[in-house]
Amino acid sequence: MNPPYTFEQLIGIMRKLRAPGGCPWDAEQTHESLTRYLLEETYEVIEAIDEKSSQHLKEELGDLLLQPVFHAAIAEESGDFTIDDIINTLCEKLIRRHPHVFGDFEIKDSNQQIENWEKIKRLEKGNERPSALSGVPDHLPALMKAHKISEKASRVGFDWEHADQVFAKVMEELHEFEEAWAGGNPSRMEDELGDLLFAIANLGRFLSLNPEEALRKTITRFQKRFSYVESELLRQGVQMQNATLEDMDTLWEQAKHAEHDNIS
Repeated sequence: MNPPYTFEQLIGIMRKLRAPGGCPWDAEQTHESLTRYLLEETYEVIEAIDEKSSQHLKEELGDLLLQPVFHAAIAEESGDFTIDDIINTLCEKLIRRHPHVFGDFEIKDSNQQIENWEKIKRLEKGNERPSALSGVPDHLPALMKAHKISEKASRVGFDWEHADQVFAKVMEELHEFEEAWAGGNPSRMEDELGDLLFAIANLGRFLSLNPEEALRKTITRFQKRFSYVESELLRQGVQMQNATLEDMDTLWEQAKHAEHDNIS
């Protein structure tokens, strides 16, 4: 059995793939062309975590690790930076932003660490990010971005005091969406739907629930239940388009009960 490969060997493999006589596809890639793969691999890691499969997670983390190695190889070729520069910058940042571990600073809990992290981050950035809302990437999924934005606003005191106030805001936005729907104005309906979704994201954040994660898990449950309905109808010899809504709803409830039984 061959000894396990090292990180240095991984870097060497990537350099060879990019070199003349290597892989044409790898050699053609740029920072921009790899963007989609970075996003895809990130979500595949999340899927492996949800599956609670160590083997799958190991594989997907490897695929995700490939992305910074790939970007580092591209940057090295143009003389911008190397993988060692990336690691050095990260280590310096981790040490600098954890003074309670690598220095004499003391904290009470993780919330104080988050506050201190943000404080150090602002000092590092100087005037580069003058707004309290700066630093949230534009390309984040909308619900995740809403969560991050409202979280940053909360840290400077722009927040509700009690959960019932946030619930009231959600109901207010729902009512305004109903009014827009009754008025039949598509543009206003879109605005009010956005306000409603933002209020719901805020509610999740206020209750320490991640709205992006919550919606993603709901979508997964929907897919599983829908597949159950499809397979049961197929087993009964019924085409889905010929089934009644009542029949499909009955099977849907069966799928829900099966989920609850598995959980308990």
